[in-house]
Formats: sequence, structure tokens, C-alpha cells
Amino acid sequence: MISSREDGYTLSTDPARVDLDLVHHWLSTDAFWALGRSREKVETAARNSLNLTVHDAAGAQVAYARVVTDHATFAWLCDVYVSPAHRGVGLGTWLAQAVRAHLEPCGLTRVLLSTRDAHAVYARAGFVPYPDPDGLMVLTP
Repeated sequence: MISSREDGYTLSTDPARVDLDLVHHWLSTDAFWALGRSREKVETAARNSLNLTVHDAAGAQVAYARVVTDHATFAWLCDVYVSPAHRGVGLGTWLAQAVRAHLEPCGLTRVLLSTRDAHAVYARAGFVPYPDPDGLMVLTP
């Protein structure tokens, strides 16, 4: 899937367009949920996921999102990151909308994400608060 906006940004699911060194830098140094994540972990996660990238008009990668899914019942949208210089122009919402559109033909019954500070971004793409958070559990090492 490749789509573009009038302002020159393009969105792609082509794994060859993912700059893993850049994604590793973003996540391991600036994303509160992934601080210190190793390059090896970033690469393994990307290899086993659906990856979406956004590139500016010059072709530089400026945003990233990753989806873990079985393509049948469930997906987890994660590692959404927009370069600080490109924030505020709707790229996060565009990524979330693209994920939704890409997964729609799969007929998934649940697509989840977790956010500490970007609720409005995801709400614009149709995400709502989880109806019964008391039912969620987590296994931590």
C-alpha cells in the first residue's frame, strides 16, 4: 500500500522502505515505552510485524508504525513515532487511519493500542477507550 498527500508526504507498507537504524534511534532514545531497546530487538520486531512508514517529499523517513497481527482476529498497533520536526501535521492520525484501512479486509474483531498522551490522535482514526479495562491483564517478566 502506498498513498500520498497533497503536501508531499507518502505512506508505505513496503518493508524495504523502513530505515531500521533511524527507527532504532527514535525508539531507543526518545520513545518512553522503548527507551534503551536494542537494535536487534527493533529489527526482530519489525521483521515479524506489518510496518508502515511515512516519507517527506524528499524521500526521508519521518514517521513509523508497527502492527502485530494474526490477520484473522487481532492486531496491536505499536511503536508509532513521528519525528519531532514533522509533528502537528496529522501524520500520527494518518498512520492510524492507514492501519485501520489496511486491516479492514481481514475482519478483525479487535485492534488495540496503548497510549499515554496521544488519545486525540487515535480518536480521530476511530479508536475509543477500552470498554472494560478491568478485564485486561498483563504478564511481565
